[in-house]
Amino acid sequence: MHGGVGQPAPPFAFRPSRVEAHEGSVMPKVAANGIEIYYEQFGEPSGRPLLLICGLGAHMTSWPQGFLDSLVTAGFFVTTYDNRDVGLSTHLDHFGEPDSAAILFGQAEAPYLIADMAADGAELVRILGLGAQHVVGVSMGGMIAQQFAINFPELTLSLTSIMSTPAPLEVGTSTPECLAMLTRPRSEDLETFLIEEIENWQLTNGSAHPLDEAWVREQAITAMNRGRNPIGVLRHLCAVVGSPDRRPALSKLTVPVVVLHGDEDPLVTPSGGEATAAVIAHAKHVVYPGMGHSLPEPLWDVVAAEIVAVADLA
Repeated sequence: MHGGVGQPAPPFAFRPSRVEAHEGSVMPKVAANGIEIYYEQFGEPSGRPLLLICGLGAHMTSWPQGFLDSLVTAGFFVTTYDNRDVGLSTHLDHFGEPDSAAILFGQAEAPYLIADMAADGAELVRILGLGAQHVVGVSMGGMIAQQFAINFPELTLSLTSIMSTPAPLEVGTSTPECLAMLTRPRSEDLETFLIEEIENWQLTNGSAHPLDEAWVREQAITAMNRGRNPIGVLRHLCAVVGSPDRRPALSKLTVPVVVLHGDEDPLVTPSGGEATAAVIAHAKHVVYPGMGHSLPEPLWDVVAAEIVAVADLA
């Protein structure tokens, strides 16, 4: 979850888009749950299988190549993808613009829920014949990963929930400033939009690691080049607020779990990680001082090591 509804910033550092590499060739997509899901894979197929799930409005190109390299070096075979309604996966325009206020107050249903997005990931895994996965998600992707582990235990080897929450309206709730940022309309003018992106990242970055403004511009342009879908991002947000509390089901998980969070996260505040870990008796909870709603480069290997550790318990 990051950025305004107009085009939120992905939660991780820039990696140049490889869309150009697929021009004139068949892009890697699968048909699942009535949509097409764009995916890419990294590492050796003989490695440990890992499913990496993006956050609200984030394109899969938002994963930094350095972090992917850390996972591959650690022995994982990584599959990641664009969630529905973002990037090169199907944009569900037939749903139209949802009434987010009515959904928030329980007066209307969201076009789809976090459970539907988890089912997308499960179908991707099944269609590709990948077998059970070490499931890793960040922010809204952490919510999807939690639901994946709940609904598809046969496909889940371990769960890593990063800067996420099981019940965003009750725990891990954004600060008022971040809530305003999430719902603020975004400019259509490129330079104004890029300024907005920098302001948003400054709001959520945390104090331990300085913000690279050049990187913010690059990752925003990459996402824009792959296709903006502001209403789709709003539908993501409605899936977040319209989904039920996952804590009762999380309490029954038996797979190894690690919960990672920054202590300065204003977008999904630390109580979200605390609540996730509290209901899973065997979960490991790691808090990073000075980390906001981002995964800075100095922590790439550190986070990869935590994922290795929880995978070792499976």
